[in-house]
Amino acid sequence: MSMRRQISTATRWRRRMLFACMLLAWPLAAAAQSADTPADPPMQMDSSAMPGTNHDVKPEANHDSMPTMADSATTTTNTRSPDYSDGIGQSSMPGMDMSDSQPLGMLKIDQLELTDGRYATGQAWDVEGWYGNDSDKLWLRSEGDADHGRIEEGQVEALWSHAVAAFWNTQLGVRQDVGEGPHRQWAAFGIQGLAPYWFELEATGYLAPSGRTAARFRAEYELLFTQRLILQPEFELNLYGSDDPASHVGSGLSDTQLGLRLRYEVSRQFAPYIGIVWIHRYGATADYARLDGQPSLDLQFVAGVHIWF
Repeated sequence: MSMRRQISTATRWRRRMLFACMLLAWPLAAAAQSADTPADPPMQMDSSAMPGTNHDVKPEANHDSMPTMADSATTTTNTRSPDYSDGIGQSSMPGMDMSDSQPLGMLKIDQLELTDGRYATGQAWDVEGWYGNDSDKLWLRSEGDADHGRIEEGQVEALWSHAVAAFWNTQLGVRQDVGEGPHRQWAAFGIQGLAPYWFELEATGYLAPSGRTAARFRAEYELLFTQRLILQPEFELNLYGSDDPASHVGSGLSDTQLGLRLRYEVSRQFAPYIGIVWIHRYGATADYARLDGQPSLDLQFVAGVHIWF
C-alpha cells in the first residue's frame, strides 16, 4: 500500500471517530443545559372563579396561602342557611306558606251511621274538628249513641292541643257527658298522634270533681285496597276507677269495641261505608247491660258516611 493511500485511510477513520463523538456529546450537552435552566413558574389560577374558595385570596399567592380542602368545606357549610333553604324565600302563593301565623281548620265526621244489633237498632256518631296552627289548636270532638232520635249516651270534649313532636300532640281540656244518664263534667288530659306504620293512637285520662276517674284508649288504621276502597279497623277500650250505678258502668275494664268499616271514597271528602262492630262489656258494666236487656257481647252491623271539610 502506498504512503498516500495509508494517509487517506487514517484520515477517513479520524473523521468517523470525530463524527461519532459529536453524536454522543450532543444529547449530554442538551441535558446539562436543561438542568441549569430554571423551570417555568407554575400557572396561577384565579381563586375567585373556584367555587368554595375565599375571594380575598390574591392570584399571586403561593400554595401556602391557598385555602385547603377542609377550609373550603368549612366555608361551604357556613354559607348554608340555618333552615337549609339556601337563601330561597318562602312561596308567596296563598295557602302554600305553612307558617304559624296562618291558622287553618277542619271538620271531620268520621262516623255518622245506622246500627243494627241483635236486640236493638239505633244511630251513632263520631265527630271531631280543630282550628289553629301547627303548634297549637282548639280541638273539639264528640261521640255517642241515639235511639229514635233520642240521645242515650254521649260525650262532648273541648281540648287545647299542643305539638310536642313531629306527629304527637298533648291535649288538655274538659269533657261533658250528655244523654239519659247524669251529665257529669270531667277534666281531660292525654296524648294523640301517629305511630310508626301509620297507626293513629289516642289515650285520654279523665278526672271528675267528685274524685271519679276514667280512661280511654283508641287505635285505628287505614288499609288501602285501592286509592278509593279503604278498610278501617278501629279499637276502643274504656276503664273507670269506681262503680257508677247511675251511669251503668262498673270499675276497672268497662268495655271494648272492635270495628271494621269498609268505605268507598266517591271523593276525598265523601265516602259511604258498611261495617261490623263487636262490643264486649265486662264485670259490673255487663251486669248493668243485662238488666237493661242488652247482652254482654253484642254484634252490630253498621252503614253510614264519612265526610270531612
